[in-house]
Amino acid sequence: MYLIRSIATVGGFTMISRITGFIRDVLIARFLGASLIADAFFVALKLPNLFRSLFAEGAFNSAFVPLFAEQMELNGREKAKMFARETFSALLYIVALFVALMEIIMPYAVMVVAPGFIETPGKVALTAELCRITFPFLLLVSLNSMQGGILNTCGKFAAPAFTSTILNLTMIASLFVLTPYTDGPAFALAWGVTISGVIQFLFLAWHLRKEGMLMRLVAPFKVLFRASEEAVLLLKRILPGVVGSGIYQINLVIDMFFVSFLATGSVSFIYYANRMFQLPVGILGAAIGTALLPLLTRQIKKGNLEGEKESMSRALEVALLSSVPAALGLAILDVPIIAALFEYGAFTSVETEKTAAALSAFAVGLPAYVVSKTLLPAFYSRGDTSSPVRVAAIALILNAFLCYTLMQEYGHVGIALATSITAWINLGQYFFMLKRRGFLHTDKHFKRRVPKILVSALLMAWLLQLALYGTDIYVGDWLHQGAWLKITVLSVLVTVGIIIFSILALITRAFKISDLKLKGGKEDDK
Repeated sequence: MYLIRSIATVGGFTMISRITGFIRDVLIARFLGASLIADAFFVALKLPNLFRSLFAEGAFNSAFVPLFAEQMELNGREKAKMFARETFSALLYIVALFVALMEIIMPYAVMVVAPGFIETPGKVALTAELCRITFPFLLLVSLNSMQGGILNTCGKFAAPAFTSTILNLTMIASLFVLTPYTDGPAFALAWGVTISGVIQFLFLAWHLRKEGMLMRLVAPFKVLFRASEEAVLLLKRILPGVVGSGIYQINLVIDMFFVSFLATGSVSFIYYANRMFQLPVGILGAAIGTALLPLLTRQIKKGNLEGEKESMSRALEVALLSSVPAALGLAILDVPIIAALFEYGAFTSVETEKTAAALSAFAVGLPAYVVSKTLLPAFYSRGDTSSPVRVAAIALILNAFLCYTLMQEYGHVGIALATSITAWINLGQYFFMLKRRGFLHTDKHFKRRVPKILVSALLMAWLLQLALYGTDIYVGDWLHQGAWLKITVLSVLVTVGIIIFSILALITRAFKISDLKLKGGKEDDK
């Protein structure tokens, strides 16, 4: 099945990325802990990513990929390549100017996104210095995202999915190689971020050359004054997405804004917990959305309603089968996960408890995040980039209100919980919009399987909780033992949870082995 194979390819490479990301984060926790320097570095790491969905995976690629796929389908590779090169050049010129401006005003930008840092002497200056090192990554990741979108449309999913692994490996290498030559581990990690962007760019450019799609620059004058009809259409479609992504970025700034006023270490607690939360979101949500968007675009253009219905149904099944048990597993194993992965060196049991509480709060919204990423291609494949903007606008107001309200009582955990509640409300809006417009097509198999998936996940959670109690009784105080014992026991518990859910899903017929052999959902309907 084309869709499942594509999701598996992206998800598999993303899994490799998450594993190397765990190693990276364990090393960061060991060297930086949840200190003032750690808080400063995490803001420097997050700042270029605040704009990433604006210039990269979000607004830009959501508008570009359907148009590029349409050009490939209707006008051939050469026409599509010309359109891509024009778009690539415009993206480079615009983002380069933005990066240059941000480099100049960086201390003021830090004071806007993290005003609570002003209260600690030297914290703003340190953060701004680190941000100036990491911010060029925004230009590189934007260009890399577009190159990845081209490769995905050509049916090549492995290389773009591997780029995150390059980031992690480069940061790990920089931590050990560059630390003696810089002002400490935080600066070495910051340089690693930008260096990784260069390596990713060259790696994807090599793969594009193999596909005959290597990008070349178009003169600025031609981009500005002699743009093609396709480029003008892209601009029209991007603008609503830019507004929507801009609202989304404001949401992220709001989170950072509020958490900066909490106790030192709160930024770090949110970062580490969010990393665990992003494991299933990145592997599942990103993989499903990446594989589904070009496929739905082609099926809709050809009027293949049955193919569209099956593709969406199978994608939603994968989203629920993976995200619901993952959310319950994260909530049950919150403390063991954080202790096994991070409680070393400067990261103590106190940090473990606080980070685990935030992880449980994030886990509440996990299914909503993954399913929302699955539903978004239903908008973008039809060229509708404005509807998600309206959802994002509501989320902006709601998230700010919930963050301010919940942090009064629950601190950093309240900010994580506000994020999860907002995610569920966003999902509800997406669902009703698509149903009202007749854009959400699912088959009878999906409708029968949803309650079976939920029952299987709840039974798994109950049995996993019993397994955790049994482990505490027979293994003893394993959370405060050596690293290998903690990681081994955690691995066994995670494996047991996966096996239990798989057996229950087969027993309840929430999933069948034969699903992997379905003919539907293929790339086209030849």
